[in-house]
Amino acid sequence: MRNRKESFQELTFQSSADMIFTYVCSKGVTLICDALFYLIEKEIMFMGRYNKEDIIRMVEEEDVEFIRLQFTDIFGMLKNVAITAGQLQKALDNLCMFDGSAIEGFVREEETDMYLHPDLDTFEIFPWRPQQGKVARLLCDVYCPDGTPFEGDPRYVFKKVLKEAEEMGYYFNVGPECEFFLFHADEEGRPTTQTHETAGYFDVAPIDLAENVRRDIVLNLEEMGFEIESSHHEIAPAQHEVDIQYERGLRAADNIVTFKNAVKTIAKRHGLHATFMPKPKAGVNGSGMHINMSLEDGLGKNLFSDPSDSMGLSQLAYQFLAGILYHIESMTILTNPLVNSYKRLIPGYDAPVYIAWASAANRGQVMRIPSNRGASARIELRSPDPAMNPYLTLAACLAAGLDGIRRCLVPPKPFYGNAFSLSRAEMKRRGIRHLPETLGEAIEQFENDEFLESVLGETVYTKYLEAKKREWNEFRSQVTDWEIGEYLYKF
Repeated sequence: MRNRKESFQELTFQSSADMIFTYVCSKGVTLICDALFYLIEKEIMFMGRYNKEDIIRMVEEEDVEFIRLQFTDIFGMLKNVAITAGQLQKALDNLCMFDGSAIEGFVREEETDMYLHPDLDTFEIFPWRPQQGKVARLLCDVYCPDGTPFEGDPRYVFKKVLKEAEEMGYYFNVGPECEFFLFHADEEGRPTTQTHETAGYFDVAPIDLAENVRRDIVLNLEEMGFEIESSHHEIAPAQHEVDIQYERGLRAADNIVTFKNAVKTIAKRHGLHATFMPKPKAGVNGSGMHINMSLEDGLGKNLFSDPSDSMGLSQLAYQFLAGILYHIESMTILTNPLVNSYKRLIPGYDAPVYIAWASAANRGQVMRIPSNRGASARIELRSPDPAMNPYLTLAACLAAGLDGIRRCLVPPKPFYGNAFSLSRAEMKRRGIRHLPETLGEAIEQFENDEFLESVLGETVYTKYLEAKKREWNEFRSQVTDWEIGEYLYKF
């Protein structure tokens, strides 16, 4: 017994307990009891990448002078409180406060004090900052003065759904495909929508003028621990895509937040402005944020895989897919949160419009099944755009999928035709629904949706809805240049 325990001690336990279970299974069933005994004895399952002492040591050894305590508002906009290394112990003891009333969707003025609880596993040193007097970051959870998690914190919303999935025996994997534009700034550093570039899909330098910028982005992200699958020029001039290797749910959402911050920062160092606005220019494709999703068990087995199925998907995967299709109209305000988002979701620009799916989906379908099967089996949601709050969007996707599993939902038959060629009557006959066409329609779908209210919690649901109604009403009151050009002379 002791020899077996010593053999386990030779493993590196800084990863997850799942790796240990996988190792155990490869060595034989007889070792499982010993392994479980060791894991419980050492509380390996509760260990993270770092502890407080690790953080303090790394700050000292790496000459870190500033630490950014980061979090997001309900729209996914990154915020932070910067502290010096001398205040690090206070931060690690969860004693750093900030004014919650100043953050969109947080608390009323009489409830201003909020606390930041750093997630130690998110400690990273920014590689693009000076090597002397470095800057690091810690992503934080937001807490109330009484020590309870703040229900309006998007990260907390997602963690609740992840816990629900884990209680069902599922672990959520997410691989995002992130698109963005790189534009020129004017003489005063303000962003424009101008570019000298005329490159398209997969073009290379010298046609792709931003190849070195994209390279710099990827190298910096890899230095921060990202695994980048690929990067390339997208279809529109000045448009780019970086695909991130799938990660467990919370880390995937954290990665998206970090990715957007890194891209904007590195682009600025090159004299460019990076924007995740879904449709910054008329007449060209907009930017999406396709989300690849799967579930695995505690041993790392992909639960979406079934080699005997024609599409390589398990019954669980079909139920998960059906749950998302069932709830997608109400979720669209989260996946596509801006007035501008719906300028992308129109026919003719490679963006999804119809609530349908297939293994080789026409560009109009909201869901497709990538060709990779087996351990890589997954479903891909194509409607989200990069303006989304990843915590809320992924919480809604996971919750909808779990709802499909609980209710044993069955997806409609896959549609392989050109949905753009169908009339409204034919679509109705085939049971093909349409995504909301405006933020106003998305609000109507979202409002009074009890399922999403239960997922997001009353605080986030109410604040988000109020803010989106204000945005839509403000937009409706505007008179655009197009209207002036179209109507002023005629009428």
